[in-house]
Amino acid sequence: MLTEAPIGAAMAAYEAGLKAGQFQIQHCADCGRHVFYPRVVCPHCASTALRWVQPSGRGVVYSTTVVRRPADKGGPYNVALIELDEGVRLMSRVDGLAPERVAIGLRVQVKIADVNGHLAPVFLPEAA
Repeated sequence: MLTEAPIGAAMAAYEAGLKAGQFQIQHCADCGRHVFYPRVVCPHCASTALRWVQPSGRGVVYSTTVVRRPADKGGPYNVALIELDEGVRLMSRVDGLAPERVAIGLRVQVKIADVNGHLAPVFLPEAA
């Protein structure tokens, strides 16, 4: 049975990468697939041969929605499911566009941003 300690170590390594200005995902040396959310065991083949790699940071909006809130509460914002070119998906947001203009299929590029006091990957529209 796995304990929380290895999972905590995987998250700590991910967060340390963000603090160093690097967005990283894992790659399984056994099955060759990329993995995101940080794990201890590959969800594809159950291998523990996961290593950190820096992805291209490019991807596409797979799904999006607008969360509407009053201006005094920060105004509307988008929540987007991003599919990286490496094949993994992650929840994030797209900056640089009005929330209503974020569309499925939009090409995006990652940046690391402070989101409510925590570093996180967010995305910008890819330059045409």
